Formats: sequence, C-alpha cells, structure tokens
Amino acid sequence: MSQTVVLKVGMSCQGCVGAVNRVLGKMEGVESFDIDIKEQKVTVKGNVEPEAVFQTVSKTGKKTSFWEEAAPAPAPAEPEAKPVEEKPAETPTDPEPKPAEEKPAETVAAA
Repeated sequence: MSQTVVLKVGMSCQGCVGAVNRVLGKMEGVESFDIDIKEQKVTVKGNVEPEAVFQTVSKTGKKTSFWEEAAPAPAPAEPEAKPVEEKPAETPTDPEPKPAEEKPAETVAAA
C-alpha cells in the first residue's frame, strides 16, 4: 500500500539535504521523495511505514519530527485573557482595628 509521509527535518545546508537524500535513496519501498530545505520539509511517497521513514531520516543526526500540517492546531481550552477572580476582603478578627500607639514627641533642648 502506497502512502505519503511528511517530516520536518532540521536542515541548514546542502550537506544536510545530501545526507537525507542518501538515506532515503537506499530505503526499501520508497518510490519518490521531495526535500525542501527552505521549509525544512521532507515528503516521502511509497510502500513505507511512517515510523520506519522517521527512524531512517533520524539516523542522519538531523532534528526530525512528523509534520503537523494535517492536524489543525487545537483551540486553547481557556480564553487567553482570563478574568481574575475577586476574593472577598478578609475581615479582621477584631471588629475595630487598634490605632497605632502614639509616642510622645521628643523635645530637643535649645542650646
């Protein structure tokens, strides 16, 4: 059964592209593949298992992950600007707060 596997591969130069090109060229079941360095996207078509393609490309040492384009991004579970819940003001245990103790003003003796 032929299928298409799309991977995101961290490629920064033609050497990276060459490494991915070599491993996919040797892989059994691959009918065709496209390497897009600008998008860092590798599309493989053939009688292949997605996990096998992933493992093969990972052997190049490049950061590899499955392309997430097919699945829409999940909507955030909560609205971003979440209102802050107001807590009731804490009531003091004493009904009347005690006034601060007043200290007598210090007198400075005039010389």
